[in-house]
Amino acid sequence: MNYQAIGTIRTPYTEVTGAPYQSAEPEEQDDRLFYVELNDEYAEGLYRLDSFSYLYLLYHIDRLKKPCNLQIRPAWTGDRITVGLFASRSPARPNSIGLSVVRLYAVEGNRIYTSSLDVFNGTPLLDIKPYIRDLDTKNDANYGWIDDLPDRDHLMLHIKGVPHDY
Repeated sequence: MNYQAIGTIRTPYTEVTGAPYQSAEPEEQDDRLFYVELNDEYAEGLYRLDSFSYLYLLYHIDRLKKPCNLQIRPAWTGDRITVGLFASRSPARPNSIGLSVVRLYAVEGNRIYTSSLDVFNGTPLLDIKPYIRDLDTKNDANYGWIDDLPDRDHLMLHIKGVPHDY
């Protein structure tokens, strides 16, 4: 398999410290700039993308040096819980592919302005797909093993990347 970047994600995050675990909800955004810069040869593919409210961005997690372990302890649980890699959202995966859902603010030329992303500046973009409400929202989705945690509500704030007082 060979994948090639179709663009670059631009964020204010250059170091691990300060980058969130998850993207912030649009209403909790800061005023920093987040956008995707598509390579010129793909710009024509943005036609009518601006009619959507949300997008999926698939990207290559190119700077993670953590080994991929099949059992992990999610940091936001205080390392209290062990789960299988595929029961987690750890970025250390067998294939370094990341996925984010972002709010689409504007498309200008080959740039897509979005809500915040939990990726580093310069991350290679692999693909863009529109988020379609009735196809992508699953009303019967649950929280899996997270429901078993005694402080689930507090930990959900960490999972969602919501700023809060501890």
